[in-house]
Order: sequence, then structure tokens, then C-alpha cells
Amino acid sequence: MASEKNQIYAAYISGNMGIWKETIDKMEQKKSTSDGAILELVNYQYGYIGWAMGVERHNEARHYLELAEKHLERLGKRGYSPASVFAYRSALYGFRIGLNRFQAPILGPRSVSQAKSAVETDPENPLGYIQLGNAEYYMPAVFGGSKTKALGYFLKAKSLMEAQKGGIQNDWNYLSLLTLIAQVYIDLSEKEKAKKLYEEILKIEPEFLWVKNELFPGVK
Repeated sequence: MASEKNQIYAAYISGNMGIWKETIDKMEQKKSTSDGAILELVNYQYGYIGWAMGVERHNEARHYLELAEKHLERLGKRGYSPASVFAYRSALYGFRIGLNRFQAPILGPRSVSQAKSAVETDPENPLGYIQLGNAEYYMPAVFGGSKTKALGYFLKAKSLMEAQKGGIQNDWNYLSLLTLIAQVYIDLSEKEKAKKLYEEILKIEPEFLWVKNELFPGVK
């Protein structure tokens, strides 16, 4: 599992999503019966789906979305890490909305409900707060979305991640969260805060190419 984590991290900071895809495909082929390994795979599939959605590779996104949903169903039946299962279900509902906006009236409330269940089940699990933040961030203001509220949830998730001993080392989730917080700062016209956060990110990982070559130069 440590080797897969390192491969995913290397893929994330370099932007080499071919390595990411190869890693999750190999993990899928192993058909692990370990609940921990399955949840780890869901995390990596979650990251890959988000990337595929961003570059409009929708068929690929659907494929991994269906795999992740099956894994969550299995983990849910076993009662394994319920807060994490709630949080990932929230995220997957969000991806479903991205693939079909007409489903937003039905899946939007489900996504928020699952995120709330994640936080209620385990207030120390950062992923639930990330999903609550995503709901606020991506929801149009006319429907009640608030980037200010989103920032609060993301900062809460950040503090929880940092409180987990050894939890943020070589963790793509942590760098992704920091990058997202910086984006919210920019959206809220807090350019200096975004700049400082990008500087912090590059101290943590100097070879994070997306921040180094694209995002940070954009706020200088």
C-alpha cells in the first residue's frame, strides 16, 4: 500500500496521470479483500475521476465512478469506516451531477446529506468537511452556495489533516486541499493569502509542477 501511495503522489506532483491510471488499474486487478486497501483504491479513483471530469474525459470518469460506487457499496455493507464511505458517496454524487446537470435537483441534496452524515459520524474525518466545502463552492450563489462558507470547511479539513500524525507526508489529498484553498482565496479577492499559500505548498513540495509552473506564476 505504501508503494501505491508513493506512485499516486509522484503522479500528482508531476501531472503524469498515465502513472495514476496504471496504478489504480493494477490495484483493481488485484481484487483485494482488505477493507483498508479497497478504501485506499476508492480514494485514488476519486482523484482520477476528478481529473477526468476536468479534462472532459467523461466516459473514463463514468467507468471509474461505477467501480468506486461498487467498492463503497461493499464497504458500506461491511460497516467499514462509515464516515469515509459517507464522504466518498457525497463526492460521487457530485461527480454524477457533473456528468448530468439535470440530476442536480435530486443528487445535490443527497450529496450534501451524505457529507453531513460523514461529519456527524466522525467529526475528526477531514474528508467530510472537504465535501461540505465542495457543495458550497460549486453550488451557484442563487441556490445558496457560498465560497466564504466553503473556505471555512476547507480550513477545518486542513487543520484536521495536519493534526493527524504523519498523515500529510507524501499525501496527494493534502496538496490538493491546499491548492483548492488557494483558489478560494483568489475567488474571494484575497490574492496575497493565495500567494503565501502557494509559497507554503512549494516549500512542502518544490516539484509540484502545477503550482510551480502555472498557478503560482499567475498570482505574482
